Amino acid sequence: MDSSTTCRDLIEHLRTFPQRLAALVEGLTAEQLTTHYLPHEWTVAQNIHHLIDSHMHSIVRMKLMLTEERPTFRVYDQDRWADLPDGTGAEIANSLALLAHLHQRWADLLTNLPDEAWQRVGVHPESGETTLAAMLRTYVQHGDGHIGQITRTLAAGNIFVHER
Repeated sequence: MDSSTTCRDLIEHLRTFPQRLAALVEGLTAEQLTTHYLPHEWTVAQNIHHLIDSHMHSIVRMKLMLTEERPTFRVYDQDRWADLPDGTGAEIANSLALLAHLHQRWADLLTNLPDEAWQRVGVHPESGETTLAAMLRTYVQHGDGHIGQITRTLAAGNIFVHER
């Protein structure tokens, strides 16, 4: 995504992300979803479960930015969350469904914001200040990054998938 991509384009990318992710992993077996094909990397299932955890945090953070002055965000240990029982299992249907609904609601929230809302600021204790516009770009890139990570993980197991 180049720097000229508008918030409208990013919102549409955000809205369609869950369908692209679901198409990528469609038909994978439980073994393919839960095998560590790359050392020190998450499984495909962990990536998917992480996306719902992370993106739920993001929409809450964005709502805080829209309703409070310079809120400080709470952090969480994503690796520890990924190792919890709901983060390691092969059952991805609930996470994919939640992601689809969350992204629709998220896009609905962002679609009609006034221009000045995009400059609202929040503070992450580890990475500092961010605007709503920057956070949107970050989470679009975050999702795309995990599609890449899933593709690389599967390729390491000689399973070749393509984003549709």
